[in-house]
Amino acid sequence: MTVWSPKGMSDPYRVVVVEDDPDVALYTKTVLEKRANCVVRSVDNAFDAVTVITEFAPDVIFTDIEMPGMTGIQLIESIKVDFPDTPIIVTTAHVSSEYADAAVTAHADAFLVKPVSSAELVEVATRLAEASRARSTAGASRDSVLAIGFSAEDIAAGLGGILSLHKAAGDRITLLVLGGAGQPSSFQSIAAASADLLGARLIVESITTIDSRRSGETVHAIERGIAEVEPTTVYTHSVKDTGAGHVDIYDATVIAAIDVPTVASYQGVTSTIDFHPTRFVAIDDVVGAKLELLELFVGTTVPVHLQPDTVLSTARYWGRYVDSAIAEPLETIREPKADAGA
Repeated sequence: MTVWSPKGMSDPYRVVVVEDDPDVALYTKTVLEKRANCVVRSVDNAFDAVTVITEFAPDVIFTDIEMPGMTGIQLIESIKVDFPDTPIIVTTAHVSSEYADAAVTAHADAFLVKPVSSAELVEVATRLAEASRARSTAGASRDSVLAIGFSAEDIAAGLGGILSLHKAAGDRITLLVLGGAGQPSSFQSIAAASADLLGARLIVESITTIDSRRSGETVHAIERGIAEVEPTTVYTHSVKDTGAGHVDIYDATVIAAIDVPTVASYQGVTSTIDFHPTRFVAIDDVVGAKLELLELFVGTTVPVHLQPDTVLSTARYWGRYVDSAIAEPLETIREPKADAGA
């Protein structure tokens, strides 16, 4: 077995390419080695890929979908069990929403349609590898954050600043979007774009009936996310919210996140006047990042809650409680007790 030394930030990025077409594999390997200064290992089947990935410890993985024996989707599911933080890029010659949905459900980090230009190969590989390397070198001191919402827009509106602070701190961020059932393809593509801006993983669950029953699929979906991410902090909807399914998501989170040290609710666009925050986080340094995030959700007509003036005025109001220009509020559900000797 080949044993690789720990990776430093200045070392060449390590890439594994899983591709049964030798011409495509050679093209991808050559482009990444020549133009991105990567060290590339290629393998022509998914079964051998698992061994190579274990030995090589790549920063990023490329995989085709249609391969004999084990599909790329099955390979992703297998890899994510042991290497949940390693980004995976799916490549396919078939433009299909079914393939794209399957890739997102399997927690792929990017989806590229062949033929892929050399510029796109280099940009996607280096961007995801850089984020992967940064997370790896940050070590165990980083927090793991799970942000739960019906949609990515809900999460961005309530937590865009706070999650940007987590990103700046090098924390691992995962977005768990539960309202994927019956939504147009743009629902997932925009969610993926928001996760990309935050340097976050994205999990989309297509739950047909959102409810808070302990035996229901909402609780089970959140439990799966928690088991996979092992978060130290969970953010979810408020119990004081009129959005469809939002209170059920809050209740389901309380059940599923019973062992998570810190759990808090954010102010959503449909939160009521009974939303009573107990914690305020200054976001002065990342307000630009939040506004950029919210631009993803703006259509031809800008909703009032996404207009910059509305976002900033609301944040200024909450800022008064932390002697800050702007802040985001949280309702604390649970947090570690302060050290009595501190």
